[in-house]
Amino acid sequence: MPVKNVTRTPDASQYYKNVSFETLAASWFSSDGWEVLMPLVDHGMKTDLVIADQSNFYRIQIKTIDAVSEEVMVENKWGDVNIDFIVYFARNSNWGYIAPTFNESRKRLNSKGHVRFHQDQKPFIKAFAQI
Repeated sequence: MPVKNVTRTPDASQYYKNVSFETLAASWFSSDGWEVLMPLVDHGMKTDLVIADQSNFYRIQIKTIDAVSEEVMVENKWGDVNIDFIVYFARNSNWGYIAPTFNESRKRLNSKGHVRFHQDQKPFIKAFAQI
C-alpha cells in the first residue's frame, strides 16, 4: 500500500489545494469539449486557465475561498488585468460560483450576474453556459 511520507508547510499545503481546483476545472472544461491551455508561468497575468473553441479564447482565474455563507465578500485580486471570468470554489463545502470580472475592490460572492454551481462536472458546465 502506498504511504505518503511528506510533511508540507501550511503555505505549501494551501498551494497544492489551490492547484487541485485549477486542475479540476481544467478537467471539467476539457470533458465539455473546450481546448484548455494552462500557462507555464502565471506571474502578473492572473490567468490560471485559458479555454478556447474554434474562434474564442477566455482567460480564467481560479480562486478558492473558505466560506460558510454565499454572501461572503470576495476581493478583486486581479486589478486591471484583462481576464474574462473568475471561478470560486468553496474549499469547505460542495459549491462554488462563476463570475465575470468586476472592477470594484470587493463584491458579494452571490451578487447578480454570478452563477452558483454544485462542485460536479455537469452543474459546473451548466452554470458556465449561463454566464
